[in-house]
Amino acid sequence: MRKEINGATYDTAQATVDKKFTFGAPGDPCGFEETLYLTPDGKYFVYTYGGKSSKYQSENIFAIKRENVKDWILSH
Repeated sequence: MRKEINGATYDTAQATVDKKFTFGAPGDPCGFEETLYLTPDGKYFVYTYGGKSSKYQSENIFAIKRENVKDWILSH
C-alpha cells in the first residue's frame, strides 16, 4: 500500500518492517494487524488492516514520529 501524507510518501513495498502485532486468528472478522515500518529515509509509519468487524475495516497508513515509536510499541 502507498499513501501520501503531508507531502511525504509512505509505501509498504519500499519500507522495512520493524514490528508487527496481530490480534485474533486468521479469518477472524474481529482480528486485525498493525505493522510498524521504517522508510529508507528514516521515517516511521504504521500500516493497519483488519476484518470486517474489527477497528480497521480497511487498509490504512498513518505516520508516527520517531519519538512516539517506543510508546506505540509498549502500548501493545
